[in-house]
Amino acid sequence: MSLRAIKMTRLGTREKLEARLEALRVSLPIDDEVAANGPLAEFFDVAGRSVANRFSVLPMEGWDGTGRGRPTELVERRWRRFGESGAGLVWGGEAYAVRPEGRANPQQLCANPETESDLVRLRDTLLAGAADHGHAAPFLGLQLTHSGRFARPEGSPVPRTAFRHPVLDARVGIDDDGALLSDAELDDLIEDYVRIAVAAERAGFEFVDVKACHGYLGHELLSGRGRPGPYGGDLAGRARFLLRSIEAVRAAAPSLAIGVRLSVFDFHPFKPGEDGSGVPEGADHVPFGGDDRGLGLNLAETHTLLDWLAESGVALVCTTAGSPYYNPHIQRPAFYPPSDGYRPPEDPLVGVVRQVEATADLRARHHRLRFVGSSYTYLQEWLPNVAQALVREGRVDSVGLGRMILSYPTLPEDVLAGRGLERPLVCRTFSDCTTAPRNGLVSGCYPIDPFYKRRPEAERLAAIKKGSPA
Repeated sequence: MSLRAIKMTRLGTREKLEARLEALRVSLPIDDEVAANGPLAEFFDVAGRSVANRFSVLPMEGWDGTGRGRPTELVERRWRRFGESGAGLVWGGEAYAVRPEGRANPQQLCANPETESDLVRLRDTLLAGAADHGHAAPFLGLQLTHSGRFARPEGSPVPRTAFRHPVLDARVGIDDDGALLSDAELDDLIEDYVRIAVAAERAGFEFVDVKACHGYLGHELLSGRGRPGPYGGDLAGRARFLLRSIEAVRAAAPSLAIGVRLSVFDFHPFKPGEDGSGVPEGADHVPFGGDDRGLGLNLAETHTLLDWLAESGVALVCTTAGSPYYNPHIQRPAFYPPSDGYRPPEDPLVGVVRQVEATADLRARHHRLRFVGSSYTYLQEWLPNVAQALVREGRVDSVGLGRMILSYPTLPEDVLAGRGLERPLVCRTFSDCTTAPRNGLVSGCYPIDPFYKRRPEAERLAAIKKGSPA
């Protein structure tokens, strides 16, 4: 990188932040004051429903369900805090695997005989949290997923892939075609999405997200240029699984709105270089939304896909990028890498701006869709000022918060009430919420949330981090 990354805590004045952005040759709008009744407090409509404000909670699973894919007290605590946040929209709560073998970890919530009652329980828990804090019920969705290449339903990799990848196959132990999903298997999988969507509708959820991001199956198919048959090749083929899933869900659960969390661009996989910083691991492969080098954006296909999504009845899109498994610096900008990661090859502010600008570009051309953005947590104390400016300027409809909600669940409530931020609760992107589950521990904010600080896993995590990249 041209400039060494520096901590956001060193950018305590607007002048310092703007100087840093200028040095990085990027820009962000920044409002001087955040108003209690300002742009972030404005409602907006989604599919005929009114959303109370411009904050959203992004899907944040905790690797803490039962072995049968059912909620535990840890899951319920997290969902209750989502409700307490005051955010007007909750995007999925967490990723729900549509079949057990599609889980990314053995404790992920997944399809089981009690799915509908589990979803009722989670919804009731979340709404109780909102009511106890005096908030209106948020617009609530459930994220539907199959982990595809990154499936680990029993702990070890059991990948199911869309195509052979020259770099990623080796990372999950693939050396033949045995992991490839057939066209018939993809056809059958659509029915699993439908079953969980119908259960969500019956449980009172207002929308479902047909997930297409972060390297999981719905996203990987979008890059399957070399896959033969109906689910690969040109963009129409690569988008066929996503569009057919949406069509089937709409037919079976007509009262649900449909959202898609989409990695709107992707890069080549990265790995730690000699000094621990991320370096690209080149591949003869052009990722969806990426340029021919695999290191920049080309949103032409993304724009086309969004046109198709709007035509198919999708109401809202949550923008994100890349994958936490192979290029986390473009997906969740952070100063500190997780234990299996690498030091950022660029100042994380560049990653924030990259996503912000991509979202603004897409929103400007797709007026039938509502856009929820991501990557804002890295802004830390500056998050409300930038978020308000982005909404005020029409660059995004709703500001999605993920990691920040784990450390500071009531940030939306405080901002909307005109209160200053509680600085000790602000996420500093230590990445413990990723390092813990990568090492078989439940996820949570161990540095800041006293609940996790007191758990026995905290000591084990501290020992693990001693060998992590610094």
